[in-house]
Amino acid sequence: MIEDLQGWINLYKPTRISSFAAIKKIKRKFNIKKIGHAGTLDPNAEGVLPIAINKTTKLISFINSDLKEYFFKIKWGEQTTTDDAEGEILNFSNKIPNEENIKIILNNFLGYTDQLPPKASAIKVNGRRAYSILRDKIDFNLNKKRVFLKKIQLLASDNNTASFNIICGKGFYVRSLARDIAHKLDTYAHVIELKRIKVGNFVNKTSILLDDLLKIRQSEFEFNYIHSSISMLDDILAYEVEEKRDLYDLSLGRKIFVNKNKLIKQPLNSAKREIVFLSFKGKIISFGKLSEDLFQPQKVLT
Repeated sequence: MIEDLQGWINLYKPTRISSFAAIKKIKRKFNIKKIGHAGTLDPNAEGVLPIAINKTTKLISFINSDLKEYFFKIKWGEQTTTDDAEGEILNFSNKIPNEENIKIILNNFLGYTDQLPPKASAIKVNGRRAYSILRDKIDFNLNKKRVFLKKIQLLASDNNTASFNIICGKGFYVRSLARDIAHKLDTYAHVIELKRIKVGNFVNKTSILLDDLLKIRQSEFEFNYIHSSISMLDDILAYEVEEKRDLYDLSLGRKIFVNKNKLIKQPLNSAKREIVFLSFKGKIISFGKLSEDLFQPQKVLT
């Protein structure tokens, strides 16, 4: 693999494999020096997993901030230790809410709320992952986190299951939402199916299945399945560098002057210091603060 290759893979992760294990397979297959992913998916969840290659890993935080869309299905009447089908049953109820009652309470979860993460999560407690402590059957508590839910829609309600579509922000736990919806309806529930449909500009319709990706040749991979580093960043202030001297100065972490008239998107306030991404031939080479017409790099990807 060429070391200066950078960009994104729009991967569709299957169930029964962790996000880390999925990218490890890709790294080994294509001999990638550095690889990372944005927005971890549970092993039992499937869907879009944005993958960054080499220097593009420095941009992962910007993808993590994007809104995400999920489809999920829950089973009423049972709460489990993991809030999904893998856990042991903790509580049981015969109460199955009807469609009308479900729709009435959904707006309670919109906007910013404090959400208690599931105990089967990667959150650290005294230096250990919560799921590891849960496996050892040790009692512990987690703190609530501020999360954002933009949209929630009931898609179907049939016997003892219901399916939903949501759009949410960073750090949102679908399993916690399922648990909390049930509690609001005086019953129990857990997730039995979870699919991530979208992360920012990464959508399931244009993603590639992990098994299909691992079957292709290296040359085909480089030319057909790598999205440019700038193409997957949504609604950004970007500037194309043209002068070799600017490229050299940036490589040393120096400030450069930019022509604000050539910005892809004009800043809302010319006096405000804005984050700007600098590109060269479609690749992000730096991002940093723009003050008037002076660019100060925060990260350099060259």
